[in-house]
Amino acid sequence: MPHHPALFAFEGDFQTDLRCIPMAVRHQLDLCGIKLSLKEWVRLGPEQRSAVVALLGGPDPASADGVRRFDAAVVDMVEKRMGEPPARCAVDPAPAWADTTRVPDEVVSKAAAEGVALLPAQWAALAPLQRFALYKLSRSSHKNENFVPACREFGILSA
Repeated sequence: MPHHPALFAFEGDFQTDLRCIPMAVRHQLDLCGIKLSLKEWVRLGPEQRSAVVALLGGPDPASADGVRRFDAAVVDMVEKRMGEPPARCAVDPAPAWADTTRVPDEVVSKAAAEGVALLPAQWAALAPLQRFALYKLSRSSHKNENFVPACREFGILSA
């Protein structure tokens, strides 16, 4: 199975058809303030889903220009496929996952429940997208079977 550089290894079970929204795409959607449901993601179809992931391969997708390019492209794809633009949500100017000085409570709780010792220094050393992924995987509204595999992939747990 080909591995796209924008996708984590723990997402491997759905990389070929992109039936779930990859963490890198979720992150970029959050940066844009676009709320895209799983149902809408699936309705985009495999070619458009691959095109969305490919947008992350451009120069610095988290930069202001990268966010604008991604936003415009996704809005265009969704409008063409669904006849209306995607829903919007507020962009959090200081999301909990972005703070390298404090592990969010949700992540602390999930790590403890999974028997994972996550030290503040480990949290601080993670890349922003890795912190985002652990934060999303620790939320009670998310299916959490990938939290421990993500911790392994990010070097928090030994393999």
